[in-house]
Amino acid sequence: MYKAVGSRGSRVSRVLWMLEELEQPYEFVEVGLRSPEAYALNPSGKVPILIDDDLRITDSAAICVYLADKHAGKGMGANPGLAGRAEMDSWMHFAQSEFEAPLWNKLRHRFLLPKEVRVDVGPAAAHDFASEVKALDRRLGEKPFALGDRFSAVDVLLGDIGGWARGGRFAVESDRVNAYFDRVLARPARARAQANGGSFR
Repeated sequence: MYKAVGSRGSRVSRVLWMLEELEQPYEFVEVGLRSPEAYALNPSGKVPILIDDDLRITDSAAICVYLADKHAGKGMGANPGLAGRAEMDSWMHFAQSEFEAPLWNKLRHRFLLPKEVRVDVGPAAAHDFASEVKALDRRLGEKPFALGDRFSAVDVLLGDIGGWARGGRFAVESDRVNAYFDRVLARPARARAQANGGSFR
């Protein structure tokens, strides 16, 4: 059985969602960010962490890709071939390095950084996020999901970020992106993940 290690309100939400989509049994182990328990599993002290027997995997995007690859028969991984893998990797890097970055920057300055180094990044974060929403709109085009006609690990990541953005009252000024978020966030597996500890912020 998988162990999904993390804290409520963290990126463990997307790991639990992924496990629910794959219909895999798991245990949610709640530990705090940079707690002794987290440092024992990850040198950075960050969560989430997936434990699969003796293997420990960190970083939510890497965990979702690992699970998609391990359970390839569920159809949540890359499209076939090297080009398919490159396409999925590109989406995953965009999701975490670009689309999520403004949200993370605002969160750090609101709650995580020492008070003496916090600044008001709200306007800049809103500006940057609006730019990334436009990029997501263009990347999606007329496709119902990131990789085409099927839901994949990419959509778990993007959908989770979308839920975070909506919860943080970031404007999503794109009908196409809002319809996409409505579509992926309504999935029953996400509701099950939230009920099991994956409720996000």
